Amino acid sequence: MARSSARSASPMPVPPRPRRTFGDVMKALLAVVALLALVLGVPFGLIQVGRPVPDGPPGEWLSSAIDAETLIRILMLVVWIAWAQFTACVLVEVKAAVSGVGLPARVPGAGPSQLLARQLVAAVLLLGATAASFTPGISGFGQQAPDTHRPTVAAAQQTPGGLVGGRQQNAADALARQAEQIARQADTGGSHQQGTKFYRIQPPEGRHHDSLWEIAQRHLDDGRRYKEIYALNKDRVQPDGSRLSEASLIRPGWIMEMPADAHGGELVETPGTNPELSKGQQQEIDAYAKDGQDGRGGQAGQGGHEQQRPAARDGDTTTGHFTVPAHHEHAAGHTATPPAGEEVAAPASHTPGLPEALLGAPLLAAGLLAALGRRRRAALWQAATAVAGRRRGMELPTPSGDEADVQDALFAGADPGAVRFLDRALRSLARSLAAEGRPLPLVYAAWLGTDELHLQLAEPAGPPPAPWTHGEDETFWRLEGREVPVPAVDPDSADEPADEEPQAAPYPGLVSLGAQDGSRLLLNLEAVPGLVSLAGAPADRQAVLSSVAAELATNGWSDRMTVTLVGFGADLVPLAPSRLRPLDDVAALLDVMEAETASRRAGLGAAGADSVLTGRTGPAHQAGWAAHLVLLAAEPDAEQAARLAELAHDAARLGIGYLVGAGPDQLPGAAWEMEITSEGRLLAPLLGLELDAQLLPAPQHAAVARLFAAADAFGGGGGDDDPAGPAVAHRPPFLVDISERGRPSVYARLVGRYELMGLDAPDDERGPLLREALALLLLHREGVHPRVLASALWPRGAGDDVREATVARLRDWLGTGEDGTPRLREDATGRLVLDASVVSDLDVLRSLYHEATSGRGADDRAVRGRLLTDALGLVRGPLLAERPAGRYGWLAHEIVDAQLPLLVADIGLALAAFHLERDRAPQAAEALERALVSAGTDERLWNELLRAVHATGDAPRLRALASAFATRSGARGLPPRTAALLDELLPGAAASDEAGTA
Repeated sequence: MARSSARSASPMPVPPRPRRTFGDVMKALLAVVALLALVLGVPFGLIQVGRPVPDGPPGEWLSSAIDAETLIRILMLVVWIAWAQFTACVLVEVKAAVSGVGLPARVPGAGPSQLLARQLVAAVLLLGATAASFTPGISGFGQQAPDTHRPTVAAAQQTPGGLVGGRQQNAADALARQAEQIARQADTGGSHQQGTKFYRIQPPEGRHHDSLWEIAQRHLDDGRRYKEIYALNKDRVQPDGSRLSEASLIRPGWIMEMPADAHGGELVETPGTNPELSKGQQQEIDAYAKDGQDGRGGQAGQGGHEQQRPAARDGDTTTGHFTVPAHHEHAAGHTATPPAGEEVAAPASHTPGLPEALLGAPLLAAGLLAALGRRRRAALWQAATAVAGRRRGMELPTPSGDEADVQDALFAGADPGAVRFLDRALRSLARSLAAEGRPLPLVYAAWLGTDELHLQLAEPAGPPPAPWTHGEDETFWRLEGREVPVPAVDPDSADEPADEEPQAAPYPGLVSLGAQDGSRLLLNLEAVPGLVSLAGAPADRQAVLSSVAAELATNGWSDRMTVTLVGFGADLVPLAPSRLRPLDDVAALLDVMEAETASRRAGLGAAGADSVLTGRTGPAHQAGWAAHLVLLAAEPDAEQAARLAELAHDAARLGIGYLVGAGPDQLPGAAWEMEITSEGRLLAPLLGLELDAQLLPAPQHAAVARLFAAADAFGGGGGDDDPAGPAVAHRPPFLVDISERGRPSVYARLVGRYELMGLDAPDDERGPLLREALALLLLHREGVHPRVLASALWPRGAGDDVREATVARLRDWLGTGEDGTPRLREDATGRLVLDASVVSDLDVLRSLYHEATSGRGADDRAVRGRLLTDALGLVRGPLLAERPAGRYGWLAHEIVDAQLPLLVADIGLALAAFHLERDRAPQAAEALERALVSAGTDERLWNELLRAVHATGDAPRLRALASAFATRSGARGLPPRTAALLDELLPGAAASDEAGTA
C-alpha cells in the first residue's frame, strides 16, 4: 500500500512542450506581415485612391449615368465593407485567444473571413508564451492535424450509418488500465495530491468540437474513461459561473481536472510554476482546484445540496448524431402542472420485492401485460371448451415468488396510454402521407416523452403533414399531445368495415433502448445500414437482448414481423409463437438469412419498389415486406462476422436488422457500436448516446417465461400426469362459508351495479377513490402490492406520501372486525390483504359453484340444483356495471372480466342440464337466459338456449332467438356450429338470417 501511495503522490510528469521550430517562426512572421497588410495596408491604399462616395448631394450622384468612374467607386465601397468585416473578425479572435475563456463571437456573414483571421492570429501568437496551451490547432497550422485530435468520422456527417470502423481498442488492455486507475484512486482516497493536472476545453475548429470522450482518448489512451473526468468535475463551478451537469455538455474555456495518469502537452499542473499561463489563467485554475478540494471536504457532489443547472446555450441539446429534443430538458428542473383533480407524480422510489427493471420500462411492461392477458383469456376459453374429463375450472394458478413480483411490476410499470399514442401517431402519419402521395421518410429513432413524440429522420423529408411540425431542425418531426386526430385502425377489430384496408404499421422495427433526459429512445433497428454491435459483459448483453426480444414480441405498434433469436431466448417463444423463431448458432442463421436476403432482393426488383419501407405501405401490402429482426447472443467468429457484414450491407433497404451481442473487436464491420455497462448504462459515444438502459435481467426473464408457460399449460388442459397439473387445481384461491354462520360483516356486490353493505359511506369527496380501491382488493384476494394499487388509482403516477395516505384512509374506513383485528392488513410480502369477513358476491358465486360441482352437490342432486339456482340468482349484469367514466381503467388488464362470463356460463349450462334431466325445458331456457345477462357472447349458451326453446315447441320464439343471435354476430355471420344447429332445428333459417343481416 505504501508503494502505491508513493506512486500516487508523485504523478506522472508532464512531457516537455515542443520547442518552436524555425518554420513556426517564419509562419508567424508571415502572418504578422499579412495582418499588417490587410488591416493597415488596405485602408491606406484605398485612401490614396479617393473617396468611394462622390461629392454633392446623394440625389445627384444616385440619378447620374453609370460610367467607369462610378463602377470604380462601387468596387471601392465593397472593399471598404470587406475590410471592416475582416478587421472586426481580427479583433474578436485576438480577444478570445488572449483571454482563453469562452467561444469567439461570430461576426455575421463572415465565415471565410473569420476563419482566415483565426488562422493568422493563431500563427502570430506562436511568438507569444500563451499560444501553445490555449490556442487550438496552432502546432498543426498549415499541416494535417494528428488523428488523435479528431474522431474517426467527421462530425458533420449526419447519418449514424456512416460510422463504420473507427479506433479499435484492445479490451484486455483497456480493462487493465481501468483497474489500475481504480486502484490508484482507492489508494489515494480521492484526495488532491501535489501536482494535480488540469485541461482547458478548447474552442471548436471548423465543425469539430471538443468532447470528454476525445479528451480521454488523447490524454488517458481510452475514450471510455471519460466518466472518470466527468466524476472529478461534476457540479463544480467553472470560470463562467456555470457547472458541468451532463457529460455531453461542455463549453470552451471550462477547466477539467484530470486523473493522475493523464499525459500530454495540453495539460497544466498546479500547484507549480506554469510560465505558459497568464496570471489570470493561473488564478482561474487555482480557484477551480480549491473549489474541488472544498467540495470534497464538504457536501459537494454528495447530495448535500442541489446544483442549479446552467442556462441552455446554442448546441447544449446536441449529443452527436442522435439528439435529445430540447424541450425534453424540462425534466431536469421543471415539473409540468397536472390537470385539475390529478395527483402530481413524484419520483419513483425503490420498492422492495418489485424489479426496478420492469418498473422503469413502461412500453415493455405494457406489451408483456397485454400479451399475458390475451394468453390467459385464450387459456381460459380452451379450458372451458375442453372435454369434461380434462377441465381445470375457471381459476388460473395464482403466481407466487418471483412470478408474483414480476406480475406486480408489470401492472405498476405499464403505460398502455403511451403504447396507444405511439401506435396511433405512426399509423396516422403513414395514412396522411399516403393521402398526399408522399413516401414515408426513413426514421432512425423516435424520442417518446410524456405528451409528445419526436421522429429523428435520416435526412430532411420536406414539411411534415399536420398536426406534425418540425422539431429541432428539418430532420425532426414533432407531434404534441396524446390525442391523434385520425384514429388508429386495429387490424383485429371486429368493428372494422370490410371495405376499408387497415393501415400497416410503418415502423415495426422501433424498440426501446432506454431513457435520457426524461425521454425514451426507440431505435429503428430495421433502418440501420449495417450491423449494430453491443459490447459488455455477457450477462449485461443478455439483459439488453432479452428486453429487445420481449418488446418486439409483444409491442403494440407493429403488425407482422419475424424476430430471430440466436443462442438465447427459446423460453421466450410462448410470448409470441408467430413472431419469435429461435436458432441454435450463427451457422444456422447464415444459411437462413442468405436465402431470405436473396429472396427479398428479387421481390423488391419484381415489384419495382426501391425499399421495403415504400413497399410495405404501398398498394402491394405483401407479406414479404414484414420486418425481420435478428438478435444474436452467440458471438460469430471472424469468417461468420464477415459474412454477416456482407448480408447487412443492404439490410436497411430490405427491412432486415441485426443486433449482435459482441464488441467491436469481434465485429469490425459494425455500423453502430454500443456498450452496456455493469451499472446499466447504454453507451454509444460516436452516436452521442448515454442512456439508462432498458433491461430484462435473467431472473425477470425466467419469471416472465414461466408466467406465459403457466398460462399455456392451463389452456392445454393436461391430465393428472401433466407437470402443470398440481399448479392449477380446481379449487378457487378463496372460498367463503356459505352457511348461515358465515354471514360477512362487509358485503360488496360487484356482479352488476357496485353496491356496499356493512360500511358507512365515506363522508368526503374521496369516497369514489376508496370504493375503487376496495373493488381492486376484492378482486385480488391473494393481496395487492401498494405500488399496484397506486398505479391503478393514479395511472399518471402518484407520490409515496399520496399512496400511504390513501392506504391509511382505506384502513380507517374499513375499520376492525368483531375481534378487533383490522379488516385491511399487510402480509409477509408487504401486500395489502382483506380480512375474510369482507366478502363480495363474486366470492360467493365461486364458492356456490365449487360446492355444487366438487362439494356436497356432487353427490346430492337436490343440493346441486339448489346451489346452482342460488348462484345464478346473484347474476345481475356485467362486472362493475355503471361505473364512473374515467375510473376503473385497470380492469382492462384484469383476467376477471374473462373469468366471470365463463363462470356464469358454466353455472347456466349446469343448471339447464339439471332441469333438462327432468324434462323441464322452460326452466332450462329461463336459466340460460339469466346467464346471458353476464355472458351474452358465449356461443354455448345460445346453442343450448336454442335447443331448450325447441324442446318447448315454441317455433316463433325459436325464430326470434335465431334472428337475435344473427344480429349480434354482425358481419362475421353465425358461428359454424350455430348455423349447423339452426339448419337442424329450423331448416333454412340460418341462410335467411344471414342474408337479412347482410
